[in-house]
Amino acid sequence: MQFSNRASAVDDVVRQIRGLIRERGLGVGDVLPSEVELAAMFDSSRNTVREAFRTLKAYGVAESRQKVGAVLTDQHQNAMRDLFSFAMEISVDAFRDIQGYRRLTEMNLFDLLADRLADQALAEMEAANAAILTAEDAERASEFDFEFHRLLVDAAGNRTLSETYGMLKPVIQRLMLAGKSQRLTLEAVVAEHGDILQALRDRDRIAFVYHMDRHLSAGLEFISE
Repeated sequence: MQFSNRASAVDDVVRQIRGLIRERGLGVGDVLPSEVELAAMFDSSRNTVREAFRTLKAYGVAESRQKVGAVLTDQHQNAMRDLFSFAMEISVDAFRDIQGYRRLTEMNLFDLLADRLADQALAEMEAANAAILTAEDAERASEFDFEFHRLLVDAAGNRTLSETYGMLKPVIQRLMLAGKSQRLTLEAVVAEHGDILQALRDRDRIAFVYHMDRHLSAGLEFISE
């Protein structure tokens, strides 16, 4: 029973720290108050606060840094990205699964984009698209390709969607790498992106869905059975 009470006290402090983070608008890189300060703030013992910190560190929410203290991190997202990248083999089935996810997200963004899309976001997507042709190698080209689509997703203004899309970056970018060593492939990607951008400028839903679907299917020829 004593152990249960202790665990409950730690959970309470974890919840209070999460509340503090929200209230103060703290983000990645910000420093949390010290153990002594939090113990006084939450009327708790330093041992309980220390255990709460360990919980936050285990979830990748915070890390200890010398001479600084507990700092908020995004290691949870990084760990998820690494897991996806390690576990996912790029096969035909994997391609269809990932592109299927992207169809459910990117192809259904039109209404949000039509209402929110600003000239600056369009300009940023155009710049990322143009950079594909001048990239020094295939890997860098795939990074610009991903950047184009990330900007598209971010422009919809849904933070959860953006974070989920970001966690899949290693796998999506590995798919995008296929065929990028060929100049004709790069030119085709840039042209397809251009069609998507034009559909957005014209606020043409049918053209947007058509060009996005065509674009998401194009890389399958480079994936081995």
